[in-house]
Amino acid sequence: MAHYITDDCAACGACLPECPEEAISEGDPIYKISAAKCTDCGNCVDVCPSESIKQK
Repeated sequence: MAHYITDDCAACGACLPECPEEAISEGDPIYKISAAKCTDCGNCVDVCPSESIKQK
């Protein structure tokens, strides 16, 4: 299952370089995760300071 980013996202960008599949992109106003690209590795969850990345 892919991860998703909640409205609690601070748009800090910590997750962006951690995604090996480049599934995370900047959105307006928060970052977004492409469900088609996400492989559920959890790297983004580990670095998110606002704990706004969740598993579907």
